[in-house]
Amino acid sequence: MICPKTNTLMLLSAAVAVLALTIPGTCDADGAATPSPPAWTVPDMDKLPDDASGKLVRYGRDLVSKTSSLIGPEVADAEKRFAGNNLDCQSCHISAGTQKFALPLVGVYANFPAYAARIGRVETIEERVQNCMERSMNGKPLPPDGPEMTALVAYLKFLSTGHPAGVAIDGRGSGQMPELDRAADPDKGKKVYATTCAACHGNNGEGQRNGKAGDAKGYMFPPLWGADSFNDGAGMHRLIESANFVHSNMPAGTTWNEPALSPSDAWDVAAYMNAQPRPKLPDLSRDYPDKLEKPVDAPYGPYADGFSIEQHKLGPFAPIKAAVAALKDKARR
Repeated sequence: MICPKTNTLMLLSAAVAVLALTIPGTCDADGAATPSPPAWTVPDMDKLPDDASGKLVRYGRDLVSKTSSLIGPEVADAEKRFAGNNLDCQSCHISAGTQKFALPLVGVYANFPAYAARIGRVETIEERVQNCMERSMNGKPLPPDGPEMTALVAYLKFLSTGHPAGVAIDGRGSGQMPELDRAADPDKGKKVYATTCAACHGNNGEGQRNGKAGDAKGYMFPPLWGADSFNDGAGMHRLIESANFVHSNMPAGTTWNEPALSPSDAWDVAAYMNAQPRPKLPDLSRDYPDKLEKPVDAPYGPYADGFSIEQHKLGPFAPIKAAVAALKDKARR
């Protein structure tokens, strides 16, 4: 979510070359071969029939790639204004969720229902979508049986074609770079932002619109903070999530296997971004009923480990992880 290598590259419309990746298998302790992770594959939308089913999946893709124009706060039909900001889902799930290590949606459907620590119980795919609507989109839930939810779930199911349930897929998430042995430094990050990000996302993180305010056309480069960005309950507001996303994908046109920023710069610029003001989600203290399951980088309390909110926001995280592991071990005894 930062700046392109050239002025002609657009974050929300970058073409993605999806490659099949073959990873050699390994052996278990007894020498038996273990299966390799599935090859990275994205089903071909062009092969969908032009029937009701195909149209539903395509509408789901449009809701991911053109969220602001279909259910954003500026659309003409007030009853369709479900999102509270003018981001698109693909502001974070790049290329409509089909790019490796860019928070892809490929294979996600196959892993639901799934236990969600944030709510302390098993979560359905529909509930996960609602979670994104209320946090990343800073909006309100979609009608559970409405056309938007139906289409989004159909698209997610389509993206899981060929991916069996419970099987890890190489390319999911946003990568995992080494953590710092120091706290991330927002002051250093401010300098990185000024030289690498501001040209596209603005000096004040306001982004660049495709058109003008009120036209429901969304952003060419999304705002990274401020009233039209994600709220403080979103996953991108957590440092480990945002720093890895930046390292794997930014400036736009960057890919996970050829990062443009050093790990330290990615940590610091993400810390700077997350230190800026953004909308507040009420009742965050209710998240993670079991506080020992709370991510170490959750930027809001309460916590069970005794570390400060500042360290949870900026790290270093190794001491927190060690403390949580000790507490979990104690609880099992």
